[in-house]
Amino acid sequence: MTLPRWLRQLSACAWLAWIACVPLSAGAWELAGVRTVTLHARNGDALKLGTVQFTPQADGRIGFVLAMEREHLKDFFLSMKEFKCAEGPSEILCHVPYPYAQPGTVSATDLAWLEHSLLFMFKKPSEFGAKLWNGVYFQLRLTDQGLEGTPQAIDLNRISAPPDRLDIPPYRAALRDDMRPDERWFNRLTIE
Repeated sequence: MTLPRWLRQLSACAWLAWIACVPLSAGAWELAGVRTVTLHARNGDALKLGTVQFTPQADGRIGFVLAMEREHLKDFFLSMKEFKCAEGPSEILCHVPYPYAQPGTVSATDLAWLEHSLLFMFKKPSEFGAKLWNGVYFQLRLTDQGLEGTPQAIDLNRISAPPDRLDIPPYRAALRDDMRPDERWFNRLTIE
């Protein structure tokens, strides 16, 4: 039996109206509000590093303010400078704040300035001094639960002098190398 044309059209309109009312991505995560930054170790331990406050801006980008919670990190005096570090059994991971002015904005497809705010360097507990060539850059990607960062190797000596352009993040993809998942003790960073 074939339905009359008007009934088919009415059914199609009702179906389209229902689809329009259903969220396309009920679990989609947004760059909004205060979110927690967590460092994850290979053994499953998690260390809260701080928070990020995301605020929409008039130009369509999203402003962010990173607040590191220093009480969860240890002080290390390396190469005449104090660093805030997470200590694991086989390595120490130290936060290296980006030293130059930057816009402090991101978008869902451009997380570079937030990634540059979360720079680290690693060293073995037995080593002395800062090893800036042992830089760690957490490349972030948007998931349904938040942002997830995987470590990449960088040379932090690259930012020992100001870059030519302060409005462009200096660690473009060509200057970063992927790391094996088991290469670092702290092998993941999340913002949720």
